[in-house]
Amino acid sequence: MSDNLSSSLIKLEKVSLAFSGRIALSDVSFSVNRGEIVTLIGPNGAGKSTVMKIALGLLKPDKGEVYRLSDISIGYMPQKIIIDDNLPISVKDFLKLRPGSTYAQVEAVMDLVRIAHVGGSPVQRVSGGEMQRVLLARALLGAPDLIVLDEPVQGMDIVGQQEFYQLIRKIRREKNCGVLMISHDLHMVMEGTDKVICLNRHICCSGAPENIQDHPEYHALLSGKPEGITLYTHHHDHTHDSSGNVVPSRDDKDGQDHKRKHDHDG
Repeated sequence: MSDNLSSSLIKLEKVSLAFSGRIALSDVSFSVNRGEIVTLIGPNGAGKSTVMKIALGLLKPDKGEVYRLSDISIGYMPQKIIIDDNLPISVKDFLKLRPGSTYAQVEAVMDLVRIAHVGGSPVQRVSGGEMQRVLLARALLGAPDLIVLDEPVQGMDIVGQQEFYQLIRKIRREKNCGVLMISHDLHMVMEGTDKVICLNRHICCSGAPENIQDHPEYHALLSGKPEGITLYTHHHDHTHDSSGNVVPSRDDKDGQDHKRKHDHDG
């Protein structure tokens, strides 16, 4: 349902859902505001994809309420897409397939995500990292209020992940859109997000990354983290309240990227 009075782009309140008697989600509540990056983390089977489908309006919960900004526009980036090798189509033409898109809009989003150099290449021949940017560009067509990213850095190396998170922050800042990001890559979750929601069919804990990294439920989810990999932390040009909501700093400068500190084991 839509809610003109809500300050959030999307808000879930006490959402529960079961499939054939099996609980998929129980009493899940959170919101995504304009200009905010929210990351859902959790193991496989935690309900992340179910939350994503509810947010997109593809599933209706058994209990609870879903509020969306009236006339909200949502862009979705899937984990991957399979395109038939026999289909002769360039990156630019693939993006133009989105209904209502013009070549001028396509070129603008390609410039934004830095893939203009592959615009004329067959979409099947771009690298894995480039393909993720193609999918991001497609999600950005239509100037969405909210973008939903499903495992967006899947298959990328650490450098590629860093660059992608920087790009997401740039888009959030320039477009003032909300971002809901889905991930199971727990050791990388601290990079480039304002709020973390730890999900395992229910919300185990949530808040700003720096506030939950010592939470026992968070560490329980991290129990399978590979040895030798430490958490990323980052410094914002704003602060957070106890729930992870963004509180702009008075000396915040437009266009200033976040500064980040990376901790390594050596």
